[in-house]
Amino acid sequence: MFSDKANTIFREVIEKYHEKDSVDQEFSNPYSADKNLLEHLLYRKCWIDTVQWHYEDIIRDQNIDPVEALELKRKIDASNQDRTDTVEYIDSYFLKKYKDVEPNTDATINSESPAWAIDRLSILALKIYHMNEEAERENASQEHKMACKAKLDILLEQRVDLSTAINQLLEAISKGEKYMKVYKQMKMYNDDELNPVLRGNK
Repeated sequence: MFSDKANTIFREVIEKYHEKDSVDQEFSNPYSADKNLLEHLLYRKCWIDTVQWHYEDIIRDQNIDPVEALELKRKIDASNQDRTDTVEYIDSYFLKKYKDVEPNTDATINSESPAWAIDRLSILALKIYHMNEEAERENASQEHKMACKAKLDILLEQRVDLSTAINQLLEAISKGEKYMKVYKQMKMYNDDELNPVLRGNK
């Protein structure tokens, strides 16, 4: 099933990142875009999420230098744009895959596209990894570990449910029971013409 593949790649990404555990480490995608496009996009998507997860940790340091914080905010903005672009590439993959499927006359549209559901699955993989870390942290109190273990159990259940929902959505699209309609996110804050502050600085 698709979600099994996605969850396996997401675990692979997160474990690879934590070998060095640095936001500045070099990115290398083991999946070729020519031969394994979907795997390539899933790996890239989760890597973006993983780096940004740690950006968000760093910027919450109360003692962070303001200049460093501003530089990091720029990186987070760029990462958000990269994340959105990659999600749209994943949706383009599915649009192409199912382009010859004729929707049934009673076909319905889903509230979100497959790729935006996959986006949530990638973030969920990060929550699971880090909640598990907290549940096993040696210098944490027993009360903290137990609370994190309870949260981890819920996250794991959520992953099963979300994985099932994604598989069902893709199957329904393949059978013409649902149809895809993708709206570009049209981010405004990075656009020189749409952001009034950037426009005013031109």
